Amino acid sequence: MNLYPTRAGLLRNVDDLRGPAGRLEALLNLGEQDAPYSALVCHPHPLFGGTMNNKVVYHAMKAFQACGLPVLRFNFRGAGLSEGAHDDGRGEVDDVRAALDWLDREYPLPILFAGFSFGSSVGLRACCGDPRVKGIASLGLPVRAGGREYHYSFLAGCAKPKLFISGTADQYGPQAAVEAVVDAAAPPAELVLVEDADHFFTGKLELMQAALRTWIGTHFMVTAP
Repeated sequence: MNLYPTRAGLLRNVDDLRGPAGRLEALLNLGEQDAPYSALVCHPHPLFGGTMNNKVVYHAMKAFQACGLPVLRFNFRGAGLSEGAHDDGRGEVDDVRAALDWLDREYPLPILFAGFSFGSSVGLRACCGDPRVKGIASLGLPVRAGGREYHYSFLAGCAKPKLFISGTADQYGPQAAVEAVVDAAAPPAELVLVEDADHFFTGKLELMQAALRTWIGTHFMVTAP
């Protein structure tokens, strides 16, 4: 295990995360020893440059780590140094499941999930039915992108706490379409709209991060008096 200091704390290169398509490149930001949860963050579409080092992914990781949680990030199959080839979202759901399995082995803790864009779409599918995942945050939920319509009817059966953070100027998640997805999802489902933010939260990353951190702290870090 290689540990080295960074501004975000201690960072570990993960060498033993494997999915159905082979080894998945991954990083683990370590949390406090008494952390009540672990966290997984997934990146945007790899065919358009998305990796675990994406700025939105990094800011999401920092929100979880600010609460003392260990946070796993990984590259989907075919991205970065991960083995395999892009599978149009099908195999990537299995990659998320492999990452959840790794976290469960490494930390016998309930898991919180956040995904950005494509990572949100596939992560919702993997996490909604997984009892180990206790909360799901969707950042920049894609509804219409690259000529493709994304459908989320399965969220009607997902009773886990869900947070959706979206920009009012998101070109891939029009506000009305995202509101319709949230309205149709099983409660609890909360929508935070970042005014004038585009899909990538350009110039608004701190607002996105603050909304995510508030949700984590309010719903999962409250201790009994």
